[in-house]
Amino acid sequence: MQWFFCFFLVSGFCSILYEIVWLRISMAQFGVTTAMVSLVLSAFMVGLGVGSWGAGLVSRKRGSQFPALRLYALVELLIGLSAIAVPVELRWGRELLLKTDRGMSLTTFYLPSAVWLAITLVPWCACMGATFPFMMAAIKQDGSEKNAKSFSFLYLPNIIGATAGAVLPLFLIELFGFHHTLRMAAVLNLLLAGTALWLSFYRKPVALRKIEAHPEPLPLLAAGTLSDRALLVLLFGSGLTSMGVEVVWVRLYTPSLGTLVYAFAAILGLYLVAMDVGSWIYRRANRDHILDNGLLWAALGFSVIVPFLTADPRLHLPAILRVLLGILPFSALVGFVTPAVLDRFSRGNPDRAGTGYAINIAGCVLGPLLAGFLLLPAAGERLSLCILALPWFLVAFKYRPESRVSIGAVTRSRYFLGWCVLTLGSMAVAFSSKAYEQQYWPREVRRDSTATVIARGSTLDGKRLLVNGVGMTMLSSDAKMMVHLPSAFLSRPPQNLLAICFGMGTSHLSMLSWGVPSTTVELVPSVPGLVTFFHPNAAPLMSSPLSHVVIDDGRFFLERSSGQYDVITIDPPPPVSAAGSSLLYSKELYATAQRHLRPGGILQQWYPGGTDPATTAAVARAIKESFPFVRAFASMSGPGIHFLASMTPIPQRSASELAGKLPSTASRDLVEWLPASSSEELFEIVVGRELSLDTIIRRAPGVPAVQDDRAVNEYFLLRRLGDREFQRQVFHYVFF
Repeated sequence: MQWFFCFFLVSGFCSILYEIVWLRISMAQFGVTTAMVSLVLSAFMVGLGVGSWGAGLVSRKRGSQFPALRLYALVELLIGLSAIAVPVELRWGRELLLKTDRGMSLTTFYLPSAVWLAITLVPWCACMGATFPFMMAAIKQDGSEKNAKSFSFLYLPNIIGATAGAVLPLFLIELFGFHHTLRMAAVLNLLLAGTALWLSFYRKPVALRKIEAHPEPLPLLAAGTLSDRALLVLLFGSGLTSMGVEVVWVRLYTPSLGTLVYAFAAILGLYLVAMDVGSWIYRRANRDHILDNGLLWAALGFSVIVPFLTADPRLHLPAILRVLLGILPFSALVGFVTPAVLDRFSRGNPDRAGTGYAINIAGCVLGPLLAGFLLLPAAGERLSLCILALPWFLVAFKYRPESRVSIGAVTRSRYFLGWCVLTLGSMAVAFSSKAYEQQYWPREVRRDSTATVIARGSTLDGKRLLVNGVGMTMLSSDAKMMVHLPSAFLSRPPQNLLAICFGMGTSHLSMLSWGVPSTTVELVPSVPGLVTFFHPNAAPLMSSPLSHVVIDDGRFFLERSSGQYDVITIDPPPPVSAAGSSLLYSKELYATAQRHLRPGGILQQWYPGGTDPATTAAVARAIKESFPFVRAFASMSGPGIHFLASMTPIPQRSASELAGKLPSTASRDLVEWLPASSSEELFEIVVGRELSLDTIIRRAPGVPAVQDDRAVNEYFLLRRLGDREFQRQVFHYVFF
């Protein structure tokens, strides 16, 4: 049994590692849209469910013909091979889809992408899902006394391993990149396969017998004992709720944690740690009869509402403590009830365990889709949590005692009192707490499947755009300079312009001031609709036939587009280290952009700065290794840098020459917020702040260029541990 415990410890680690890395590789190949991320995660979960159900069926029908431990060794071997196969399959799929129809819309692209993702991920993930039933069959064949509760015995180390898998890969990715990290996980899976195979020969099963389709009928523990059907409903509901609330948590806690990969890892890691605690308590307490006490389900419903309190902006708590207190109660309860219900349903039977686990995973598939695409856009974070909590209070009411007999040591009167306290307490929490956006006025709030978007402020200096509570941009002349600087360096007037990222719409309106077709690509659907909040006179320009706003992943828009542009402006969302942002700084992006620049065209890469020299050097190196001609200019205000890159020489021009290139409408646009200045004076500031690209790179000569496989800007913790300023920031982040 110690061997089996270790197997699932390592297996859980590898499974989460694969999920994290495969998701990131899929984002690089197919885009970073919410729908695409949902497709990847759904394919992963569907594979787990199919594998769990199928392995249970195999164990029942073929359990007497083959040692189950060898079947487990086989699926671990296949999982190890998947680390090599999946990246190749995803790359093939992207190339095939682009060759089939480069002009397909984003919506029509989803269906073939979903099919390919399913073909790629489901079979390999099915191998992961098969591990539980096959190992349970091995435990049964081994004749262990832990057979009756073998699922929870394996579930505990699996969750502990998954917790490590949510954290340790962050450091491996920083050191070795995504693909090498996958290969390390593959080695672990191959070691598991070899060890399990050796053990199957070393230890002969006590009995190779056919595993019955149904175990002995469960004894009635008390009045109101849950039926098999009720247990399956609870498994489905707990899976749906747990994954649904995770989606809501990201929006609730992003204002506190930020958008770094470490923030998302913190949410996932704390969730899994709490599940570890709940599962350990269940194993130690050995009281599965508590499932018959409906107050447990009322407590689960109340725990869904608890984040209202800890996410309240009036509550001054350190970010980590805010998240921990918010998600710990629910996560621990889910960690308790999931193995308890599966133990009750399966009683050590692999076939029934496979079925129950598949039902639980089906709920896990539906939960994020329901929360992300229906509840959050229509109801917002707070009402979404209320909707997810409500069924559990109904379950608690349904399984109330019908007489004065005790059920789970709780009499009917005490039960009713407890149910009322939890229900009314949840209502009090929901109505008394304050949502994040309520601290701002004036404000305009919009929600969609991607994010909650807040426009707030009333003055030029005070207006801000927040996406999931994180400040994206403000009204700045640097956003105008992103368009006017590269356009003025062109040898001829631009014919059309492209901007990636809409933000407040400043750059898009600046492009329109040139009087040429202008396209801006924005990932968050609600963002462009707020342009008149920031620019009250923008409506006529936005309705112009020259204005084109596309809702899409900017990089993948370029992959599918056949358009040619004189200027391509890239303005990634801040901070530089935001999760997924490296895809807008990578050499692969620049290779794609080159194909869409007209001869003599210029790419403008905005780099907001404010980070360590290694990140700046990695971004600069990626541009230098992608384009033969690059110039860099410091921002008019703040630490940002305008990188200009081209396949042809970028001419040396004075400020007056640059100003002379601007049409009158563009010149007025540039000085709109600095009326005391002229366009020549503003160009004088920027041109006088030209930076040496080689000097930037020499500040961190050993750092590789940003690539899809080496997200240097996102994964930085190890290299910055010795930085005193970074240590101060971390200390303040954790404790204040």
